[in-house]
Amino acid sequence: MKITVVGYKKEARLSQGVANDEDTELISFLKDKGLDVVPSIWNDKNADWSSFDVAIIKSPWDYHNHLNEFLSWLDQLEKLGVKVLNPVEIIKWNSDKHYLGDLVKKELPVIPAEYLKKGSSFDKRFFDYFNADKLVVKPCVSAGAQNTITVDRNNFNERSKEIDKLLEEQDYMVQPFVEEIKNGEWSFLFFNGKYSHCSLKTPKEGDFRVQHYHGGSISYPTPDPLHIEQAGTYLKSLPQPTLYARVDGVLIDNSFKLMELELIEPYLFLNGDTLLLENYYQALLAFIS
Repeated sequence: MKITVVGYKKEARLSQGVANDEDTELISFLKDKGLDVVPSIWNDKNADWSSFDVAIIKSPWDYHNHLNEFLSWLDQLEKLGVKVLNPVEIIKWNSDKHYLGDLVKKELPVIPAEYLKKGSSFDKRFFDYFNADKLVVKPCVSAGAQNTITVDRNNFNERSKEIDKLLEEQDYMVQPFVEEIKNGEWSFLFFNGKYSHCSLKTPKEGDFRVQHYHGGSISYPTPDPLHIEQAGTYLKSLPQPTLYARVDGVLIDNSFKLMELELIEPYLFLNGDTLLLENYYQALLAFIS
């Protein structure tokens, strides 16, 4: 069985602050386990996708800038009979942040959101709607805090023009700014639905973005079992099991609340740890055996 671990044409800015080359370490570990594994780039025009039995969608970190091409490529893999992990249906659903609304309908705890259609205008009603003095506006298709804007009542006039310009290109979502993000965003990692480990990403002073390439820091505290259980409830709502899932959120009144359910290309914080790599390997075996 031939397996490919799919990434992207690397950009230094996205790996800045990451100590480990996670893809290389993962591939090496899986090879040592006896699997036939090679790396590939999702939009490599010279790749022979029909030569693979399994494609693990690992780190296509630029997919959101080429969404239609990316989704067409996933369809191509399915037509070729390649087993895609995570499943294509799940990836398509997760690629647009309207999925958060689906989770709300299932009565799961999610940071509330409203949506703005492409070509519409941003207005002040969201402050009253969320009973908030500060809002976060982000694209419905995005990653890494790209084009994510904070706006408050004082800078509304300036920011609204910027947001309206962005709305000419695609749909956006609006959420209340969650002050608890300053305490960090928890990431719970699950492989085949089983909890593996977690990380806590904390923004730098004066910022709200937790990504390492925006100056955020990463720690590995021991989580409360209650919060692990709460994070796992989001996966139970999915129509299919997933090889990997990263459940990102904040703690509000000691209860986990979802910010993002990462099912396409999350960094997994494996950090070369053989125990964590073994967790991934065992989950993979369950999908390919």
